[in-house]
Amino acid sequence: MIEISTSILTVEKGKEADVFFALEKSKTDYFHIDVMDGKFVEKDTYQKMLEYSSYIKRISNLPMDVHLMVEDIETGIEVFSAVEPNIITFHLEACKNKEEVMKNIRAIKEKGSRVGIAIKPNTKIEEVYEYLPYIHMCLIMTVEPGLGGQTLITDMLEKISTLKTHIEKHNLEIDIQVDGGVNLKTAQRVKDAGANILVAGTAILMASDYKVIIDELKDFEK
Repeated sequence: MIEISTSILTVEKGKEADVFFALEKSKTDYFHIDVMDGKFVEKDTYQKMLEYSSYIKRISNLPMDVHLMVEDIETGIEVFSAVEPNIITFHLEACKNKEEVMKNIRAIKEKGSRVGIAIKPNTKIEEVYEYLPYIHMCLIMTVEPGLGGQTLITDMLEKISTLKTHIEKHNLEIDIQVDGGVNLKTAQRVKDAGANILVAGTAILMASDYKVIIDELKDFEK
């Protein structure tokens, strides 16, 4: 089953209530919370995403999908666990060693959330293999993290397929999430490659009817 996680990165202040209610009504599966610290990536959305996620927790029962694009993962886990997200994803590249990766995995589980590990376009997919038995989702970035509205790097489709093959071969139960440049033109190729959770922001939020786009992203066929 294909699920849609809608990035709220570009939602304008003052319009949050209207957009969040409309997304819930349109049956998005998750609110995708893009947390950036201005260090790991250039942009800083930390405070905005904390405000938005706190607001969502008050008005909605839909699960939140927190994507930490931060250097200080430990603090990020602590801060965003307060909004009780369904899943917290951190970047493999922000960890110094295996011990730190495993420490972050344990910390997220102790806070009651599922665990995701994200990798940037230049990171080899094999680097995440040893952690797959301990996590719930692998997020493959199909653009450089930090900016919305980028074009999907098509070379990443092979990375998705390679991961899918590895997961099936080792009989693992892991979601494959793809983030970056997902729209009606790219969604089918991403799904064909093996992804089952698509992150989309611009493609949905720029539409006049969120539900039409969300339905098409889920069900779109060639």
